[in-house]
Amino acid sequence: MTTLDLWPIGNCQVSALVDRTGAMVWACVPRVDGDPLFSSLLGGEQPAQGQWAIDLDGEVEVEQSYQRNTPILVTRKTDAVGNAIEIVDFCPRFQRLGRTYRPAAFVRLVLPVSGSPRIRVRLRPTQNWGEAAEPLPGGSNHIRYDLPALPMRLTTDAPVTLVREERLFRLERPLVFFMGPDEPFTDDLSRAANEMLRSTSAEWQEWVRGLATPVEWQEAVIRAAITLKLCQHEETGAIVAALTTSIPEHAGSQRNWDYRYCWIRDAYYTVQALNRLGALDVLEGYLSYLRNIVDEAKGGHIQPLYGLSGEARLEERMEGGLAGYRGMGPVRVGNQAYEQVQHDAYGQIVLSNVQAFFDQRLFRMATAEDFAALEKVGDRAFELFDQPDAGLWELRTRKHVHTYSAAMCWAACDRLAHAAEALGLDDKATHWSDRADHVRARIEQAAWREDTQRISATFEGDDLDASLIQLLDLRFFTPDDPRFSGTLKAVEEGLRRGSHMLRYATEDDFGLPETAFNVCTFWLIEALQATGREADARVLFEEMLSRRTGAGLLSEDIDPQTGELWGNYPQTYSLVGTINCAVLLSKPWSSVR
Repeated sequence: MTTLDLWPIGNCQVSALVDRTGAMVWACVPRVDGDPLFSSLLGGEQPAQGQWAIDLDGEVEVEQSYQRNTPILVTRKTDAVGNAIEIVDFCPRFQRLGRTYRPAAFVRLVLPVSGSPRIRVRLRPTQNWGEAAEPLPGGSNHIRYDLPALPMRLTTDAPVTLVREERLFRLERPLVFFMGPDEPFTDDLSRAANEMLRSTSAEWQEWVRGLATPVEWQEAVIRAAITLKLCQHEETGAIVAALTTSIPEHAGSQRNWDYRYCWIRDAYYTVQALNRLGALDVLEGYLSYLRNIVDEAKGGHIQPLYGLSGEARLEERMEGGLAGYRGMGPVRVGNQAYEQVQHDAYGQIVLSNVQAFFDQRLFRMATAEDFAALEKVGDRAFELFDQPDAGLWELRTRKHVHTYSAAMCWAACDRLAHAAEALGLDDKATHWSDRADHVRARIEQAAWREDTQRISATFEGDDLDASLIQLLDLRFFTPDDPRFSGTLKAVEEGLRRGSHMLRYATEDDFGLPETAFNVCTFWLIEALQATGREADARVLFEEMLSRRTGAGLLSEDIDPQTGELWGNYPQTYSLVGTINCAVLLSKPWSSVR
């Protein structure tokens, strides 16, 4: 049965997910939001189509692991009599000629380990969302596919005829498979591929070496950080929410969304977490992307999400050629949420930018011109903070004045005041501080419920929502504020299910939610630590780590009863939670020095 126990590889241009058999079951070209080259993850009852498998005849055991501190995957297969092979999967990414080389390419090195193994290569790419792609005739060392999204070529030193016909053959020497754009491979294939492997490994290990990791849970933090980096489209700096589309939030839910775009909110949380590790390259790339978004914003209006190159229109459609994950369609491409009004985005734009006014490590610190551009965003935040929106959970058929959105707008004003101070703009600092005070007073008046001694998730209702925990992270409340204590108590009692947290427990556009939202559990862990319940926080954090896949990752949702993962994968929110909680809970380095 198809599961989310998948291993990502990638190079910040393309990515692939490899399943527990060592087959590539999901990969899109020419970038992560493109047409799936391998689509069997969403193939329903016909998963053999749309995958790239390298089978060992009679295999009985498969072991998988990443090369240390890299997204380079090693799959070892063994048969019943001890014949064994290794498959090394990666996407090239390294510095060459003063530029980053990151082609839309996937490399597989297949190595004989012991005995006389026999293998079969099943290369079955797709096009146009699930349609079988037939190879073109000819080619003594390559197989070509004239795909509409990007013509592709497999260059290999394996017997091409045996690969085409999917016949068994003995693996007597290392073989190379380079699946990339349809261009002649002019170098020595084996030498070039192995040099790509060495350079890619060195590039990733050097990046990890610069991370300021906590002393505890380093493996989990490093793997989460690498995968968050894979979610950045390095060319533009955009950060996708996940590498997949249409994995349902729970069985038969119809909550199947395309997450291969840049949500302003998700990207804010991503750079916030990586900032805690000192990964400033991700922040700098994203700030460049944001500056272009702000420049293009008409009248200061910010959408909840954009395409990887800043595309504003992401029209949602359903593709019937794929049955969906475990046959649970629909398969959606695009996301209608780009049309929604979500006021929290104004706060997240400013919060993502504010570090650049203070951090002298950056190649490009923010300027007075950047501040002037951000003021337009702040003006919108102040104008709209108490107006109805779809909220961070993107309700499609109703609007409210959401406390989380209003608090993010407060944060926009508050942080603009700090930025003005950093620039020596005293009048501006006073202006934005006064606005922040006004927004705060309105939130405290409209969202507070005296009878239950807590904050409501909406101004006009009396609602519980896990996003209220974020009032602590935003510094809207302090941990010892009784208003926050009452709110945390109510949220935990109302939304916690065992070791997991729901977003909310009321019906939405698709009925009652059935799965917990992983990042909400991490938010709870952070709040427990901040309010003196560190032992409880550590127990809950260890529980969440135990829920990770073999690759050390999490999807968006989890079934509180079975522990099964649901929702798009790997999901940035969940990886952010892993990093944030590890940093908060870890003992200091001084304890081991």
